[in-house]
Amino acid sequence: MQLSPSETQTLVQRTAREFAERVVRPLAADIDAKAKIPDAVVRGLGELGLLAVNVSPDVGGAGAGAVAYALAVQEIARACASSAVTMSVTNMVGEAITHFGTPAQARHYVSDLARGDAGLGCFALSEAEAGSDPGAMTTTARRDGSHGGEWVLDGAKQWISGGSAARVFIVWARTRPIEAASKGISCFLVDGNAAGLRVGRPEDKMGIRGSSTVPLEFSGCRVPASAMLGSENEGFKIAMMALDGGRIGISSQAIGIARAALDESVRYAKDRRTFGAPIAEHQAIQWKLADMQTRIEAAHLLSMRAAWMKETGHAFSREAAIAKLFASESAIAVCNDAVQIHGGYGYTRDFAAERHLRDARVTTIYEGTSEIQRLVIARSALA
Repeated sequence: MQLSPSETQTLVQRTAREFAERVVRPLAADIDAKAKIPDAVVRGLGELGLLAVNVSPDVGGAGAGAVAYALAVQEIARACASSAVTMSVTNMVGEAITHFGTPAQARHYVSDLARGDAGLGCFALSEAEAGSDPGAMTTTARRDGSHGGEWVLDGAKQWISGGSAARVFIVWARTRPIEAASKGISCFLVDGNAAGLRVGRPEDKMGIRGSSTVPLEFSGCRVPASAMLGSENEGFKIAMMALDGGRIGISSQAIGIARAALDESVRYAKDRRTFGAPIAEHQAIQWKLADMQTRIEAAHLLSMRAAWMKETGHAFSREAAIAKLFASESAIAVCNDAVQIHGGYGYTRDFAAERHLRDARVTTIYEGTSEIQRLVIARSALA
């Protein structure tokens, strides 16, 4: 494993950083307050190749690899966590379609997603009673032989990131009785404007407010036979493989948020004076900053290891779980310290510290909770 980024990885990172500083960061507070990411941000991400970093150029991606993707997500998250979620999920969907789909499916969807001008890609896996246990999902898909083998979807999904602006949903549904659990789940590509699909009201969330999170309802939603992604009853494997990669993205988001919190804390500590000196000269503050920096650097190395293993074709489920667990819990600790360093100001909307803490909190929940990551890691240790 190389600890120094390659020329391509450095270029992608620099591109993301410059866009984040020039365009995204000045809008971050407004994105949070209005709970909406401007179309210009999404289009800009697409124009720079940041919505399909690890997707083949044959279908409009940048083809820069998993390490470059992780570095880019860090930079966007450092400026605006909501924008990073939009970037991350669309990258995941593009990768999944390219890897598991047919060439026709990739041509039809992925180039649009990569450009960022025709809507986003979304994952529709979780349900109200099937979050950490996707094998318990109740959304169904039945084949209608009288209509050329169409599939008819019925059910509901919950916590779907970016669903208000979806070009395509990857939807998991049961194609065998529920007794089959995870062995009876298939995967479908559903257009965002499909008949029989209703996108619900966005949730009023604690953080990551600019990325909409919505429920979905499927009522007799018909999709063609060609809409199946991968093979029948093999959808659970697609979900697990996609989530492994997604956990690298979440670790990168968490690291970016934590870096932003540290940046804010260092600036504030140099400016704020107590007892006749900047608080940066007080040992209590220095130790907090030291711990924050240490957590961030350790999380970064774990994330880079997982990304490198993915990029080089090694099994990386355990490493992705370790990176996601450590980075997300470290981000919360770092952001909590940032609020403490800011004192009373850290509890107000006038400073970004409180936003970073709100944004960091969900990273221990989505793409697999910290508890699920510990199960994955423990099972690997016990194998």
